[in-house]
Amino acid sequence: MRRFKTQKFVNSLLLLIPFLFGGFIPNETMMPAFRMKKIVLDAGHGGRDPGNLGSRSREKDINLAVTLLVGKYIEENLPDVEVIYTRKDDSFPSLKERPVIANKNKADLFVSIHSNSAANKSAYGTETFIMGMKHFESNFDIIKRENSVMMLEDGYEEKYEGFDPSSPESYIMFNLMSQAFFENSLSLADQVEKQFKDRVGRRSRGVKQGPFYVLWTPSMPSVLIELGFLSNSNEERFLMSKQGQEYMASAIFRSIRDYKNQIEGR
Repeated sequence: MRRFKTQKFVNSLLLLIPFLFGGFIPNETMMPAFRMKKIVLDAGHGGRDPGNLGSRSREKDINLAVTLLVGKYIEENLPDVEVIYTRKDDSFPSLKERPVIANKNKADLFVSIHSNSAANKSAYGTETFIMGMKHFESNFDIIKRENSVMMLEDGYEEKYEGFDPSSPESYIMFNLMSQAFFENSLSLADQVEKQFKDRVGRRSRGVKQGPFYVLWTPSMPSVLIELGFLSNSNEERFLMSKQGQEYMASAIFRSIRDYKNQIEGR
């Protein structure tokens, strides 16, 4: 009889444990849901750095126009997301300052917007880069060009600790980059190129990897978008037009919206 009562007590205690300690046992349903609350939009180049030059355009102007439109669409359609800009005018934030702005604000996403150029004036199409070393040699020209912006800064040698954007050996340290945000960055980049191709009808040159300084230091998923080639007269005309800028900005906005829904499980 005593043994039966003891067993009954033990069984009752086992039944009570989930109620007594449930608040202290972590599980998936009790974890707070992730929400994308802040995004940093980076209009590449600016100020004394015009970026790539077309026959009638400057990269810094196109980058800024599209970036401001992306921010406008986010603010209008995703009111729960705070938009932070690295620049909203013709200023020149340093290459190092841009990701620092994202880190200081504890952003959930960093998007850097650029326009391309090539010696071959028939080259055209969009590209979206994520941090990585795959096909480094074939992408070195654009990587070197974008990272060389640091050389416009006073005392860049000390500021960037001897990093030489024209030396392949300087990129060895990028092999030590964290893979923590690789998959999410890749997911967003895929969304961007899909929108450019399927919704805007642009030629997508695909998602690529590159050791861009601006993508190396952000502590969040990050992408660098190339809107098209200013060296191609047709693409330059499209990117200079109000309609072209609206189309490209809308595509980037939709990719961010779809990425947000994806990671928030909606």
